[in-house]
Amino acid sequence: MMPRPAIAILTPNILTGVGLKAILERVIPMAEVELFADANTLKEAQPERFFHFFISVQLFRQHREFFQERIRRVILLSSGEHDTEPGMHLLNICQSEERLIHDLLLMHRGAHPNYGQVAHTSQRTATLTEREADVLRALARGAINKEIAEELGIGLTTVITHRRNIMEKLQLRSVAELMLYAIREGYVDTEIR
Repeated sequence: MMPRPAIAILTPNILTGVGLKAILERVIPMAEVELFADANTLKEAQPERFFHFFISVQLFRQHREFFQERIRRVILLSSGEHDTEPGMHLLNICQSEERLIHDLLLMHRGAHPNYGQVAHTSQRTATLTEREADVLRALARGAINKEIAEELGIGLTTVITHRRNIMEKLQLRSVAELMLYAIREGYVDTEIR
């Protein structure tokens, strides 16, 4: 059996690390995600086995020499416009969960174009009606209930009912999970924003 791909998160901020780990485990369920608070611990953990390194800009700058040979696998965790490095992949960690998932999926699909096909076979599937699919697409684009009702020419209560039915059928608990499902299953294009 092939080992699961490994992803390292290196950040001194435990809340950032734990939150990103949880999101990555949802976005890339086949990956093993490990969290590190300092570079020395990462260096001792066989770093060559990691497919990607999500690193705070601060720690990247302190250990640039170590990461230079792994630069194509590095994604910097940015918290604002001052956290930039020319030519590097940046992930803004100070944005909504939905937007963060969207950006992660774009990065992941760019690096792994066949990912959607693999994820589709492992994702739970449910049959949505045509109208539920329309509502799902609109929700994944970020539309609110009132906008969806106007766009589809249906009542607000009907949108709310469709939304509840979608969440129940797909066994989802949040809009972020719904958006992730919609992108994985091809209901929306990841280039939408």
